[in-house]
Amino acid sequence: MFEKQALREAPPLLLSPRQAARALSVSEKTLYNYTKSGDIPVVRLGRSVRYSVDDLKQWIQRASERSAETSKATLDVSASIV
Repeated sequence: MFEKQALREAPPLLLSPRQAARALSVSEKTLYNYTKSGDIPVVRLGRSVRYSVDDLKQWIQRASERSAETSKATLDVSASIV
């Protein structure tokens, strides 16, 4: 009985495009563009498209690091101008 309950409570490993877009707070079109450009990997199961939760988390981490690097570079340029 506990095994069935544990399975129901397990978080999903793969998300539909709608779920993934919602989780990232972007539109499905934006998600499609990131997928098409290769920024976000996709899992294809037959004709179904799914997004790995782990891949999305890694993408968020990479995007955060790029953003931090860009901000630092902008600050470095601003400091040299002053």
